[in-house]
Amino acid sequence: MRTMSAKEAKTRFGELLLEAQKGPVTIEKNGRPVAVMYSMESHEAAEKSRMETLRQAVAEGVAAADRGELVPFDEAVIADVTARGASVLDDEAP
Repeated sequence: MRTMSAKEAKTRFGELLLEAQKGPVTIEKNGRPVAVMYSMESHEAAEKSRMETLRQAVAEGVAAADRGELVPFDEAVIADVTARGASVLDDEAP
């Protein structure tokens, strides 16, 4: 993944846009990563995958409820859904 300083990103914004079309670009400020820029195509694909993951989790919950199973909505469930979403983002990384 390409990395640019915030100053470089500001002065070379056109190049940043071109690089983001090829793959994610990390923007750093004072040597620390603060943002990532990536293409709209990658963003739309990630959003679609996250939505599908959420739909699947809801469908699983509805199916469990239809079977009479009670699934508590607690921290473990939230962690599971969050992990699924994170794995979608990891899968999108080049």
